[in-house]
Amino acid sequence: MLGEAAAAFGLLASAARLHLVWALAQGESDVSGLAERVGGALPAISQHLAKLKLAGLVRSRREGRRVVYLVDDPDVVTIVRLMVGQLADRRTDGGRDTAAAGRLRGLGA
Repeated sequence: MLGEAAAAFGLLASAARLHLVWALAQGESDVSGLAERVGGALPAISQHLAKLKLAGLVRSRREGRRVVYLVDDPDVVTIVRLMVGQLADRRTDGGRDTAAAGRLRGLGA
């Protein structure tokens, strides 16, 4: 179980993939919409989505000629929202975030 969790966290350790999951947590989208929302190139976005899809964190469905992506696991959305929310709370908590962010970066985050 811990190995699977570590693998999922490993995929989300990429800022680009985390941003994609965050964007998909707000609503499903196609590749071009995601590229616009997260500011990435289409080939890079497609490659990140393929990895997330292979891991079962996102899935896709066809809508005519478009392929629409969505988060496949609502628990992943909960975890991502919790982490982002905690970090956002630290930013508004009188400067504690600077020290915490430095510690996280020092750990390879």
